[in-house]
Amino acid sequence: MAHSLSAKKRIRQNAKHRARNRARKGAIKAELRAFNQVLASGDKTKAAEALKSAIKKVDQIAAKGTIHKNTAARRKSLLQRRYNALAARS
Repeated sequence: MAHSLSAKKRIRQNAKHRARNRARKGAIKAELRAFNQVLASGDKTKAAEALKSAIKKVDQIAAKGTIHKNTAARRKSLLQRRYNALAARS
């Protein structure tokens, strides 16, 4: 258990940041699930909108520092490849 005031404050801050980061990561997962669902339906126009929304969310969260910028780039690349595969089939 922390004894100094600064250590106690750091514990409080860590808890806040952890909760905030978990919420942000959950938001990314929700966007990715929504994109995958639209992708499975095969609707190209809705998939394009869902892709744009998912990429925006990933960029926003990477800008906040919750995920690394390279992780964001990798995820966006994966999403784009999946969309391109759907577009090539259609």
